[in-house]
Amino acid sequence: MSNKMWGGRFAGGPAKIMEEINASIDFDRKLAAQDIAGSKAHVAMLAATGIVAEPDAAAIEKGLDEVGAEIETGGFAFSRALEDIHMNIEARLAELVGPAAGRLHTARSRNDQVALDLKLWVRDALDMLDQQIAGLQQALAERALEHAGSVMPGFTHLQSAQPVTFGHHLLAYVEMLARDRGRVADARKRLNECPLGAAALAGTSFPIDREMTAKALGFDRPTANSLDSVADRDFALEALAAAAICATHLSRFAEEIVLWTTPQFGFVKLSDAFSTGSSIMPQKRNPDAAELARGKTGRIFGALIGLLTVMKGLPLAYAKDMQEDKEGVFDALQTLSLVVAAMTGMTRDMAPDAKRMKAAAGAGYATATDLADWLVRRLNVPFREAHHITGRIVAAAAARGCSLEKLPLAEMQAVEPRIDQEVFSVLGADRSVRSRTSYGGAAPANVRRQARLWLKRLGVTRR
Repeated sequence: MSNKMWGGRFAGGPAKIMEEINASIDFDRKLAAQDIAGSKAHVAMLAATGIVAEPDAAAIEKGLDEVGAEIETGGFAFSRALEDIHMNIEARLAELVGPAAGRLHTARSRNDQVALDLKLWVRDALDMLDQQIAGLQQALAERALEHAGSVMPGFTHLQSAQPVTFGHHLLAYVEMLARDRGRVADARKRLNECPLGAAALAGTSFPIDREMTAKALGFDRPTANSLDSVADRDFALEALAAAAICATHLSRFAEEIVLWTTPQFGFVKLSDAFSTGSSIMPQKRNPDAAELARGKTGRIFGALIGLLTVMKGLPLAYAKDMQEDKEGVFDALQTLSLVVAAMTGMTRDMAPDAKRMKAAAGAGYATATDLADWLVRRLNVPFREAHHITGRIVAAAAARGCSLEKLPLAEMQAVEPRIDQEVFSVLGADRSVRSRTSYGGAAPANVRRQARLWLKRLGVTRR
């Protein structure tokens, strides 16, 4: 038997394997709320333009509300034979309101319908992500303010480079997340055009009002080209690209949490809420939440590459390949939401060990640059020469097995006779950090100022 929703042209039904590969209801049921919202806006417009009689439109709207309630309460029977969420809803609507349900699909196609539904879903997901990322920024900024003066090593090549503060380090992620939110906002702005009314690919001969449906669904305007309306998935790709970059930032932070919680670093501790144990080693405390956040990044990358691959060779307009646009989008954006929540929880949960971080900040001759800068300022030595002098003094300290601030003045003077006692004023990690007063630098006063500024931007009222 052919499909009752579209099978007039066909004498027989599809093969079992065809039904299996063609069905999308197992995953596109996530679009139920968006599909019903789009259908209600569409039928309201059909009634307003006189295309569908008011009594039929009212019956359809009432029936759609009933279908939505059934789905929400778990009482809806989904059918794989009906392929997708659109046909499932329409078939149930016909059972509830009779022949009037058949008027709902006037002047639209599944092509513009699915483009609309996915846009609405992505838009909702982006709005939620923006709120979540802002929450993570707040958590980071609050911890940064708390630890504006907690000295820690700054790294390049994962080697001690110069002292910074824990607060300064956390604010780096606030800046990254701000760019992520900017990308989310840009993606949302660009997607906010309504494809409904483009029909299959060429528009419709019915006198529809696309401005009306666009406004009803919260779009800025209708899409301007019917071919592009049904063929476009840029909005999904852009959302995935923004998600992938954000996931990269979160993965870097997760990696640092993994390192910081090792006994070798010992910079922070996570509570039982974000740690797990080992089935064989009783002493283990594993930062599994951070590791999973790091690992799930691959799923988000995969979704982006997958959809790019689907779209790269498609001629206009719609092709069934585009059914593969949904699972990756659903999974990636929901995965990112979960990762943001986990990273927010760990940010609030972690307990920094300020003493351990400060001790590490002075290791590895991290104040060598401060010494070179002092030589430039105090002795008017060209920086490149100061760099060489400092390197020789570091070598002398390494040979003695002591830090720069513990190296006797006489040994420094053996390298550069003009060095005097004042040099020790720049060699401690605390003094080094306090000196970094340039805009964006690591000085605690800078960190406090920036943390408070971010909290104000985020709408956080502080006493």
